[in-house]
Amino acid sequence: MPRERGCQRSSGRHSRTAHAELSSMSHMEHLLREGHYAQCLSSSAPIFLASIMQHLTAKVLELAGNVAQNSGQRHITPELAVMAVHHSTLLNGSFGMTTISLVAPARH
Repeated sequence: MPRERGCQRSSGRHSRTAHAELSSMSHMEHLLREGHYAQCLSSSAPIFLASIMQHLTAKVLELAGNVAQNSGQRHITPELAVMAVHHSTLLNGSFGMTTISLVAPARH
């Protein structure tokens, strides 16, 4: 695939995935390039997006673990993840009416 002018790849001794310690970074880069969201993609964009996804996943799992522990359950289920997201003001504002694992948000 020919490179467009101005889109240069940085050369380094370590891959960006290894440097950022993010396993999903190359997948994010592939999706961003395949989606044609911009003519030129910054080399830091997939790293930034993968780190955001990793942080959000960790936060949802942490909150779902807290909900599971408070309700006396030993495992995190999709329902607990939904409860955790929709009881968190920050995540609820971000995800809104998003369906997680085919579990619709509960109406109160």
